[in-house]
Amino acid sequence: MFISILIIIVAALLALVVLAQNPKGGGLAAGFSGAQQIGGVQRTADFLEKSTWTLAATLMVLCLFSTANQGGSASADPLDEKIEVEQAAPAAGDQGDAQPETQTPE
Repeated sequence: MFISILIIIVAALLALVVLAQNPKGGGLAAGFSGAQQIGGVQRTADFLEKSTWTLAATLMVLCLFSTANQGGSASADPLDEKIEVEQAAPAAGDQGDAQPETQTPE
């Protein structure tokens, strides 16, 4: 449960960072017009790019870790369970619905 919450938080942060960027080079960095600003335009763009890659990698690792630690049935494929049920059903039905064989005299 804790990992699921972390995944949601990282995904929300990643969405915010991506939305803050502008594909044409503007975005949040365009608001800073001069070098007198702390960090400057180039540093803001670099920070957003590095944070995007970091959050994306973190999200991928958390998803893989969550999948690896997910508890479940031995059969992960639902079709395998359906095949087992279909194979068991005729065997149970044959016992109760068996018709006695009748021989016709010739």
